Amino acid sequence: MQVAAASSVSEAVERAVAALDVERLHREYWDQNEFLVIKQFLPRAFVEDTLVPQAQGVKTDLNRNYIPGHKKGGSVSYYTVQDKAPRFLDLYRSESFKAFLNRLVDAKLAFCPDNDPHSCALYYYTEPGDHIGFHYDTSYYKGARYTILMGLVDHSTQCKLVCELFKDHPTKPPRHLELVTEPGDMVIFNGDKLWHAVTPLGKEEERIVLTMEYVTNPEMGTFKRLYSNLKDSFAYFGLKAVFKRALAGSKSST
Repeated sequence: MQVAAASSVSEAVERAVAALDVERLHREYWDQNEFLVIKQFLPRAFVEDTLVPQAQGVKTDLNRNYIPGHKKGGSVSYYTVQDKAPRFLDLYRSESFKAFLNRLVDAKLAFCPDNDPHSCALYYYTEPGDHIGFHYDTSYYKGARYTILMGLVDHSTQCKLVCELFKDHPTKPPRHLELVTEPGDMVIFNGDKLWHAVTPLGKEEERIVLTMEYVTNPEMGTFKRLYSNLKDSFAYFGLKAVFKRALAGSKSST
């Protein structure tokens, strides 16, 4: 059963990539300062039948986090996805999907290292007021980091992805976007270029998003790795989850 399910995700991704107008999307991505929205990259029915149950199934593992004035919500790390929700990895690790991303961003991308909890993770907005303030997905790697978001659940009228395109661009005026990420919708951007936020969740609402990260260079300096781990511990996944796996990764590499 698990093999069949994994195959179905891989096949769905291959079909989705084959149906894309890559040249048009490439132009849009670069015209929008390395930002792109693909509505219904995967069919809504497929996402709700195949991927959403896995996201709902790991809710008991999510780490709630709160940073006053900036962030409130829940997160499930790559480590838990790897152990308990592996169907998401069939999208993240799809060679056809990564080949499409390479063409889109004009770079050869690599998967994040196994000790990066953001590699393929889930974000949950499940309590009133859950949100995240404006920020960049700053790369601490020795190269660029690209973020891909895909909607899984969107039972909300208030919780939206808000983007400011061309912020601090020397010649182009800023462009404000407010996006609803419905199941199967995909957003792709260079983490160092998109100023973005998520508006607060309303009462009796829910929003779940898959996030995937790819890099041009998977190396990271020791100090930046420590800083990244501390940030991930307090803002996303918890100290125990981040440093237990970080130490395990360090020991296995020596």
